[in-house]
Amino acid sequence: MTALEFFKLLSDETRLLSLLLIIEEKELCVCELMQALDESQPKVSRHLAQMRKTGLLLDKRQGQWVFYRVNPELPEWINKTLAEISVNNKVLISNNIINLHKMGDRPERVRTCCN
Repeated sequence: MTALEFFKLLSDETRLLSLLLIIEEKELCVCELMQALDESQPKVSRHLAQMRKTGLLLDKRQGQWVFYRVNPELPEWINKTLAEISVNNKVLISNNIINLHKMGDRPERVRTCCN
């Protein structure tokens, strides 16, 4: 992935917030991101697909649900950039984290939205 491709991905608010939430939570499914971002399933899925297509995210299917996580094999410069963005922008996703946690503890969230 080139720097131009990477920063174009981050230039969209939905993709940036989704990525920061995934970094914060380690792994999220579409339904969790819908709750956190208050966005529709097609919009969230479209943006996740773009990030997956470039290799920024990996997905894991569990039944009918798809969980997304950051690709652990990204170049070091991307990992460093993502770490800096994440550490220094917690306030950017603070309301989204509140929305996400309204779903309850992770096992409860998985039972509620993903089974």
